[in-house]
Amino acid sequence: MKATRVLILLFLLWNWLPNVSAQTGDSISYQQYNDLLRIIENGKLRRIQKLIDSVGIAAPVQGEVMLKHSAITVSYNPQHRQANYVVHILPKDILFGNFTRSNDFRPDPLLKIPAADSADYWMSGYDRGHLAPSADFKWSKKALSESYLYSNISPQHPAFNQGAWSKLEMLTREWAIQNQEIIIVTGPVLHDSLPKIPQGSKQLSVPAQFFKIALDYYPPDYKAIAFLYPNAPVPLRLPQHVVSIDSIEQLTGIDFFPQLEDSLEQALEQQHALQDWEPDYKEEISDEELKAKSFGKGKINSFQAKDYIEKEACVCGKVVSTKYHQNGSSNPTYINLDKRFPDQVFTLIIYGSARKNFSYEPETYLVGKTVCVKGKVGQFKGTPQIIANREKDVEILKD
Repeated sequence: MKATRVLILLFLLWNWLPNVSAQTGDSISYQQYNDLLRIIENGKLRRIQKLIDSVGIAAPVQGEVMLKHSAITVSYNPQHRQANYVVHILPKDILFGNFTRSNDFRPDPLLKIPAADSADYWMSGYDRGHLAPSADFKWSKKALSESYLYSNISPQHPAFNQGAWSKLEMLTREWAIQNQEIIIVTGPVLHDSLPKIPQGSKQLSVPAQFFKIALDYYPPDYKAIAFLYPNAPVPLRLPQHVVSIDSIEQLTGIDFFPQLEDSLEQALEQQHALQDWEPDYKEEISDEELKAKSFGKGKINSFQAKDYIEKEACVCGKVVSTKYHQNGSSNPTYINLDKRFPDQVFTLIIYGSARKNFSYEPETYLVGKTVCVKGKVGQFKGTPQIIANREKDVEILKD
């Protein structure tokens, strides 16, 4: 925990130095600026590698090829041309990262045997699905780029990859922020009877299921959870897909977290309590239910907001997700009502300059509350939004 705080302070120092030089007239060279960035990033990567090695690596898997990169370790399966599993650390630092998708899919340079590549996926009908998602590494340009190595990719149904799986990945990022840092293990369920992608020459297997394991490895509240999803267009529905790590081990034959003390490993691997991670979890309201919601005279629901673009309105709904961006000039807080990103139907925005006008931290205090937001309805990429500048613009309703 202390190491994480130090790294965050170093990151803030890195962002602060250019402002100091501008105010004092002292100069910092481009090379010095980049050297400081490199020191910070390398420090993070060394600590992450140490944690992966000491906690995240599973017991040896027959026939595996271990591939160790900057921020992920891959147990590669030569028979199926993809990973048995990929382990990475999801730090709270994703709050501060601003690197975006690189899309530089490429063969893994550490892999010296035949492996899947772009030819196997071309016109296959399957997405090149990340196991460790690139968005988990936006704090490191190097680690983000390495997430596009084909050793970290499996064939996924497009509606699954871009739907329930993507939403689960977003949730784990929220959990990392709430819990400071978590260990993530992700992989396909591999077995001999899986079908193969017909084109290409690599005989790439198409998994029927994927698993994801999250481990909070910090005392006193050690906790773990796992999910198992079919490689198919299914809704998120977390309660239907929560399983124990034990059940994933039985399904895959992989012994996860063998380096933990025996009693702790046994206790964690039996856990499957969603409320430990999402205490207020509730399935998102359906469009039909949302359309029918009423909040009384002069108030509209979040679904109706799209009919009030460029008009004054009072939009009401339940806060289901928030995000506070603490980098850039505007430092916005995004608050989604009724539906999470990327399916949001209405977003409340509070810019950093307006936070002083609120007696609470909106991104934490408003979660789970039903609110009504007053203001002019704008839109961004088709999603209605209202910018709130004062606390009185946001009314909190009693349930």
